[in-house]
Amino acid sequence: MGTGPGDQYRPDHSDDHRDDHGKDNGKDHGDDKGDDSAGGSPRDRCREAVTCLDAGRPEDALTAARGAADLDPFSEWAHRLTSLAFERLGRDADALPPAREAVRLALGSWSARVRLASVLRRLPGHWDEALDEAALARRFAPEQPGPYVLDGDLALLRAEHSRAATAYRAALDLDPGHPQARVNLGLTLLRWDRPRAHHDPAWPVEPRETGRARRALEVWSRQARLLVALATLAVAVAALGFDRGAEARLGGFAVLVLLVPLTVGQARRVRVWSYVPAMLGRDPWLGTAVVSAAVSVVAFAAWLGLAAVPGLPSSFDPVWAGLAAIAVLGWPMLAALRALADTWRGRPLKALAEFTRAAGEPATVRNVAGERTARRNTGVALWIVLGRTWSLLVPLVCGALAVEPRAAVLAVAVPYPLVVSYRRARYREDRWLATATLLVVLAAAACAAGGLLGSAWAWRAGLSALGAVAAVFALRAVRAWWRGAPGPWRASLIMCDLPAGAEPPVALTSEARQAFAYARNVVLSYGDSLGPRVVGAVATVGPSGELRLIAGSEAWEAIEADPRVAVFAADPLQRRFWVEVRGIALADADLLRVTPKQVLMGEFPGRHQRR
Repeated sequence: MGTGPGDQYRPDHSDDHRDDHGKDNGKDHGDDKGDDSAGGSPRDRCREAVTCLDAGRPEDALTAARGAADLDPFSEWAHRLTSLAFERLGRDADALPPAREAVRLALGSWSARVRLASVLRRLPGHWDEALDEAALARRFAPEQPGPYVLDGDLALLRAEHSRAATAYRAALDLDPGHPQARVNLGLTLLRWDRPRAHHDPAWPVEPRETGRARRALEVWSRQARLLVALATLAVAVAALGFDRGAEARLGGFAVLVLLVPLTVGQARRVRVWSYVPAMLGRDPWLGTAVVSAAVSVVAFAAWLGLAAVPGLPSSFDPVWAGLAAIAVLGWPMLAALRALADTWRGRPLKALAEFTRAAGEPATVRNVAGERTARRNTGVALWIVLGRTWSLLVPLVCGALAVEPRAAVLAVAVPYPLVVSYRRARYREDRWLATATLLVVLAAAACAAGGLLGSAWAWRAGLSALGAVAAVFALRAVRAWWRGAPGPWRASLIMCDLPAGAEPPVALTSEARQAFAYARNVVLSYGDSLGPRVVGAVATVGPSGELRLIAGSEAWEAIEADPRVAVFAADPLQRRFWVEVRGIALADADLLRVTPKQVLMGEFPGRHQRR
């Protein structure tokens, strides 16, 4: 049975197999020599868990990872995979204790730090801690792309696009084929915002609370604008068409009274009023919707008030008409403005290049999910480019008709970026997009021909094609809405979020463990401001595979500034081989704990090499 969010994570750290001096008495934590009749060694079960995670079977992965942790409670890899399986199951609260346990077992493991940061960023009130863990991961493994991808994800979730792009480019410098870095870099170029743009993940409040507040504000603004628009039209028709001005005004004032209980009811649903100003600032369209609703209500009230004034001079007629226009046309104008702004935000052509490259990476287990995300985002980005093309063609063609028809020849060049991007992307999954692209090209060619030749039929064909593009987009949007599928709009863009922290740890072989556990001379190498330094140390091997050292205080001070170290030891029995462990050293009580990142072994030259 899984632990619930309130249960405490208590791995079994039994020391029955170890003596009082921390030496191993038979159980080898570092290799796969041990076997279990129920399903293999702990590392075998961890590999099985990774395979299940890659195949999209988190339940089986959780079973395998827990089995590995039961066999070897000191396996930080097993605890990391347990945390990852919980996260894939959507049990973020359950994912935190095993992630912390993995860090406790391997303080210098960058993978454990990445895993912990990935969990913390999903839990309210832990954002700053997630940033700290991500910084430690970068410090421990500057040569790995994973910590930089995590740093980019943290920045992207807060809409810090410049910082995110810098982090993703750093990851791609280390691994040009990293699918998550490539796809999410494309999102930064599009200036992507997460679906809950109103919520700052760094806030300690639950996202559901700010989500409830957002829904209340949206519902109120929608109800207020709809009621005001309908009431304005009804009052105008009753007054001008049926000469019922007085009764119509009374009905208008009744609508204003009806808005009071609606406003109070939605206000009671908002429990986080202290966050509302920041929410409106983070999501400009939410703020615009609320403000426009309030302006529409005020304009409607002022319109009714002016209409009730007897003998109003004719000079007030434009003001009266303008107030009515605000009340009626505010909503559609806002929707059109938002659609135009979403279309022209970011750099979709450069984003398409990143998505296309990510989708074209060689097929591997890691790239499968990244390729699916890249292909989906490619389709959305192409729709954005098509929207830009259409929004350029319409005013160009209309302006040519009104001023100089021959200027319509410029329309031929407008679809060129769209056509080139479509061909390079090789996107064939959306026939609606192909149809709309063809119609845009036909519209541009027909309008150009009409301008040059003065053909009315060419103009009609071009304008009809432009109208057909809008109809295709509308039908495609309705179809996506009906099926619950991704639509041709910016909100369908998704972030690539691959499993983080599943990498296997560097294990010490039984020979390396023996060398460090019984060696008479152990050398610790580190760096300080004056260059490399070496000191003697006393070493043993911890149950999780870490080296535990006792060294001088001068080494502690230098390692605090730069934790990257190397530890050397020789075979204590036959002195035939040497072992070098490169890793991350961190202080723990009166010991230095070294988490291995690389293990090197070699033979000393001597008589044993003679044949």
